[in-house]
Amino acid sequence: MAELRAIFFDVGNTLLFPNREKMLEPLRSAHLSSAHPTLEQWQALERRTKHEFDLAMESGPVNFGFWWTFHTHLLEQLGEDLKVREALVRNTGNSALWDQILPGTCDVLDRIAQRFRIAVISNADGKVDRVLSRCGIADRFESITDSGNVGFEKPRREIFEAALATMNVPAHESLYVGDVYSVDYLGARNAGMQAILLDVAGAYRERDLPRVDSLGQLESWLPQ
Repeated sequence: MAELRAIFFDVGNTLLFPNREKMLEPLRSAHLSSAHPTLEQWQALERRTKHEFDLAMESGPVNFGFWWTFHTHLLEQLGEDLKVREALVRNTGNSALWDQILPGTCDVLDRIAQRFRIAVISNADGKVDRVLSRCGIADRFESITDSGNVGFEKPRREIFEAALATMNVPAHESLYVGDVYSVDYLGARNAGMQAILLDVAGAYRERDLPRVDSLGQLESWLPQ
């Protein structure tokens, strides 16, 4: 690994996790299923969607989003009509509903920030800084680059370059931490950055890729 000066973090499924109760509100509003998937069922759907989405991205830009595919599978699993799929996708794109933070996150970030400069790069709605503030971690980052403000989404190299410019750090001395291979890992690598997957759901356990299961494991993995 080259000298490492800065670490950039994804937000969704990396620093913050979905408020599944609020995210699935369209099911209740439409008087559909009141049975929500368990965390394990949700993560199983996440693993399935990542495998399918990564494979599709290998052939070029896809005509459907990650969460469109995820909620299609979710509704099929629940035996529900697809009529609420768009509402579910809209909810998932609302950064305010990504407000679940795992225990120990703040402490790990504080320790990492003692050794490296840290920042955020997120595909979001221009408001990810607000939810990071509400969760008490926004002030730990030197910069927050949100695709809703920059105009480019990962895996486009422009969003990574914009974030690197805010930190005035070379790509090869920077590490990106995200959860989707085709979007986060390849996007960062194509921008010249180092990269690692934070794979909480275990989608890439069988792949020969740099990956960790948690922020705590990332802290141990980082060079001393």
